[in-house]
Amino acid sequence: MAEAARKPGIGYSLPRREDDRFIRGQGTFVADVSAPHMAHMAVLRSPLPRARIRSINATRAFTLPGVLVVITGELLARRNLAWMPTLSGDVQAVLAVDEVRFQGQEVACVVAEDPYTAHDALQLIEVDYEPLPALVDPTEALSPDTPLVRADKSDNRCYEWEVGEAEATDRAFAAAAHVTTLDTYYPRCHPAPLECCACFADVDPDEGRARIYLTSQAPHAHRTILAQLMGLPEQQVQIISPDIGGAFGNKVPLYPGYVVTVAASYLLRRPVRWIEDRTGNLLSTGFARDFRMHGELALNADGRILGLRVRLLSDHGAFYADAQPSKFRAGLFHIVTGSYDIPTAHISATGVYTNKAPGGVAYRCSFRVTEASYLIERLVTTAAFELDVDPAELRRRNFILPEQFPYRSATGFSYDSGDYRAALDLALEKAGYEELRREQEEGRRRGRLVGIGMSSFTEVAGAGPSKDYDLIGIKMFDSAELAIIPTGKAILKLGVQSQGQGHETTFAQIVGHELGISPADVVVHHGDTDNSPYGLGSFGSRSTPTGGAATAVVCRRLLNKAKKIAANLMEVDDDDIAWEPGRFYLKSAEDQEVTIQQVAAAAYTNPPDGMEPGLDAVSYYDPPQLTFPFGSYVVAVEINPETGEWKVLKFVAVDDCGVRINPMIVDGQIMGGLTEGYAIAAMQSIDFDAQGSSSSSNFEDYLVPTAWETPRFELHEMVTPCPHHPLGAKGVGESPTVGSPAAFVNAVVDALSHLGIRNIDMPLTSDKVWEAIEESRPRKAPG
Repeated sequence: MAEAARKPGIGYSLPRREDDRFIRGQGTFVADVSAPHMAHMAVLRSPLPRARIRSINATRAFTLPGVLVVITGELLARRNLAWMPTLSGDVQAVLAVDEVRFQGQEVACVVAEDPYTAHDALQLIEVDYEPLPALVDPTEALSPDTPLVRADKSDNRCYEWEVGEAEATDRAFAAAAHVTTLDTYYPRCHPAPLECCACFADVDPDEGRARIYLTSQAPHAHRTILAQLMGLPEQQVQIISPDIGGAFGNKVPLYPGYVVTVAASYLLRRPVRWIEDRTGNLLSTGFARDFRMHGELALNADGRILGLRVRLLSDHGAFYADAQPSKFRAGLFHIVTGSYDIPTAHISATGVYTNKAPGGVAYRCSFRVTEASYLIERLVTTAAFELDVDPAELRRRNFILPEQFPYRSATGFSYDSGDYRAALDLALEKAGYEELRREQEEGRRRGRLVGIGMSSFTEVAGAGPSKDYDLIGIKMFDSAELAIIPTGKAILKLGVQSQGQGHETTFAQIVGHELGISPADVVVHHGDTDNSPYGLGSFGSRSTPTGGAATAVVCRRLLNKAKKIAANLMEVDDDDIAWEPGRFYLKSAEDQEVTIQQVAAAAYTNPPDGMEPGLDAVSYYDPPQLTFPFGSYVVAVEINPETGEWKVLKFVAVDDCGVRINPMIVDGQIMGGLTEGYAIAAMQSIDFDAQGSSSSSNFEDYLVPTAWETPRFELHEMVTPCPHHPLGAKGVGESPTVGSPAAFVNAVVDALSHLGIRNIDMPLTSDKVWEAIEESRPRKAPG
């Protein structure tokens, strides 16, 4: 067997090759990009959530030495740049012209010779604001007496959307022996990536050429939008997304700072760089969640679920700026039936405008799947309390069974594969569930509050099939271009974009697995629109389901050509040879072989007569279906009844993401996702006062868990290969954050269930838990 065939491919925990440069401080981020004569931009943001702009006076700012230009909305309006498109088909102000609509909105930008001068000049801009009443509570948005957030809209409604069968669901509820109802709020939170947004632009107006470095999860889509917005030929616009310091969905939207940086470079005819600060990032960029959910579960006398009904209200802020498939206004929330065989369901959703920052889909949620999973898992646990059935047993009674796959859900999803009971049973076994229940019972007798929570989630990933999935009209395929060069090494170019997931390692392993080339001999390029095939980028756990599939497909496409070259070298017919990774060999004499390296050399030096030289190809992969990762999490917590503080005693995770390309990288993704799930459940919320001012604009107020707070996670795996993916992979980036918040909340509520407590909205801060305990205590009669 060829030596190359024994090189690690899929299933090996290869060290991440990109980490070598990161741990030595050799990564290249947008903040590291510079050029001669580069200018620096700073953004002036509104301190008020809503106000009319009477005037902007930048005279004093212009007097500061080093200031080059002050850009306002009025200046942009003259060039038809005052508004830009969002990825949800709305428009968003680039710089406010007549009115500011949320605290932190971009009002003006200063470009100067250095960043310090640019920031100092912001203090010299005089903006005359006329404060206006802000709409903060989304439940008031549709009242006829509520003022409009947007004068260009007829009301404060973003959308009305529904899915499912209302009449069939009503009949199921009419026949139910028991109905469980839950009203819960999934609070607004923020991805808070380590690196904030940034842009470097070098535009030559005469040639119409632009080189733009951008913190982008979707560089090709951003190129298309920026080219159309700026009036530049798209082929002359190069977007480079270098190393990205985390994103979690936060760097999918197009932001005003990007547009103004490009416009400033165009105006000044010199490079301009903008680096966002933390307050600007938390106040103005894509947030997550902010769903108010009303769920109802109909069950029969045996605890079988008959139907599900959901009404939800989504707060989108001042502009509808989600990044999600245009066909699905509430994202993929209709996966809310989860892992359960629910005969009928109906979901209705309303999105509204408020005087808050726009967004709503970022933060490892795979298009609102996180909110959906949270609701159904909270509903099932609540139903178990009400029916006095063990939460694990109620789940077992209602799981979709393995023999039911492929399974068509009541809301239209076609699940590909799964074994939900096996995942839950494994998690319960590893957690020592029966012993935990005994410990809980014994603890209650001694005044201890121990709770056990669980979540059996199904995610939907890999968007998506082009017949249903697009962003602003661009179909959600993805791509891979592969060249095997004469020495047998490989150059792979991807349409997906890494933000720290380890693509340079993982995708090299796919090539190694398919072709028998050592991953060390595969160079992976991504993030440069001049040097990669068009793709939609990385978000919604789609890198491996789409980009990984495209890589496998292009490898197999090259193998078809390589086989003909190998047969020519061995002077036999194509049918006389067989392939195993790294070599072609004679079926009749397996020791007679031609290696992939020999084939590569021949492709350029000795191709068969009539064959085009070279060994390269490109694949644009349009997935036939979504993928459905799943898992079960079990968590045990203990609550201090005197303070409401809770701590995690044990957390067991079982994830099935199909075939794992690099198990170590998968485990890292799961650990990170579980940490973020814990943060959301325990401490994170973007809060506003009654006037619309945010109290979460820095890391003193918006908390990020450190190693001190983060619990230990015990990880286990199952592997149910995806039947339609070339590698059997399903994706894993978002699954832990999809499944874990409900497990934490279910555990805390379980600890308090004997007190009659059924719900506490996240984040479960100690004061909220303590207040719930106090309110459950019997009240003394007045003396």
